[in-house]
Amino acid sequence: MKEKRIYLASPTMHGEEQEFIKEAFDTNWVAPLGPNVDCFEKELAAYVGIPHAAALSAGTAAIHLAVKLLDIKEGDIVFCPSLTFSATCNPIVYEKAVPVFIDSEPDTWNMSPEALRRAFEKYERPKAVICVHLYGTPAKLDEITAICRERRVPLIEDAAESLGASYRGKYTGTFGEYGIFSFNGNKIITTSGGGMLVSEKEDGIVKARFLATQARDPARHYQHSQIGYNYRMSNVIAGIGRGQLQHLKEHIALKKAIYETYAEAFADIPAIRMNPLNPDGEANYWLSCMTIDPQAKTTPDQVMDALAEHNIESRPIWKPMHLQPVFAECDFFSHRGSSSESVSEDIFRRGVCLPSDIKNTREDTEKIIRIVRSLFV
Repeated sequence: MKEKRIYLASPTMHGEEQEFIKEAFDTNWVAPLGPNVDCFEKELAAYVGIPHAAALSAGTAAIHLAVKLLDIKEGDIVFCPSLTFSATCNPIVYEKAVPVFIDSEPDTWNMSPEALRRAFEKYERPKAVICVHLYGTPAKLDEITAICRERRVPLIEDAAESLGASYRGKYTGTFGEYGIFSFNGNKIITTSGGGMLVSEKEDGIVKARFLATQARDPARHYQHSQIGYNYRMSNVIAGIGRGQLQHLKEHIALKKAIYETYAEAFADIPAIRMNPLNPDGEANYWLSCMTIDPQAKTTPDQVMDALAEHNIESRPIWKPMHLQPVFAECDFFSHRGSSSESVSEDIFRRGVCLPSDIKNTREDTEKIIRIVRSLFV
């Protein structure tokens, strides 16, 4: 008999979601836009403490619109982390701009301020910097924002993985000129798919909504003076988001408990280290990850294979963008300099994302831990 499937991170529904969806059906607001969209924008903006938000079809759409709003065009340089999902940097290329990849630093696995400074020595005036809060851990925002201010270059925060995480008491996604969140199915809260663009700039969010609804001019007939996109969120899935948002703090607490359980369970195994946290912030613990000492007898593939044999989902750390074939010609700045393996390559080579589903039972977690420990002790 096949063993029970244990997921990496799957949606967790509660009940309030159905109430908002029912309201959408009862009022026949099942098309894009509607009361749930308006309320979801207001409620999420209020949660993270920022005045303006636009609900969109995906986090990728939010990044793309941020790129558009900053007037990034063909040939422009944009600094971007290498250790991230491709959705962070793909919108740069949508506009025929040029991504320049920045290595991670080992303290949080996020964008290295040292490598960022070196990139500025070569490219004095990039059009923007995009930073990511990897796996829900805040980046070194004091240093990154200071560099951006000094160089007068706008910052886009890709907080797709870090909704609810904070740095020095302020939520991630609210430090840059634009911030983005994702509600993909595996995120800390979900709308099945979807994203949000947030900003202090009301005019930017108004323009984002315009572009996201096919850039239709305010005329009685269908008139378009700019190229637009079909990026707005549906009223139905916005209802899911409204219900989910009520449980965000609960989800974070459960994710934190998962991380702490793994950390305690593997504390006596020198070859295993959990993904680092930023002492100046509070993570949302979206995914619990570990790295394996290169001298250990066990490899990340062996850990993932052993879990898969028991129908348990895990996955590798993101493969750095500067190693991706599609970005092979792009420039890259290493935290350690060019003489040794970059931090992002090292993390990718030695890392594993462990099952972090908040619905996993105590027995599920004990089973995962038992399988992993058996490979090392």
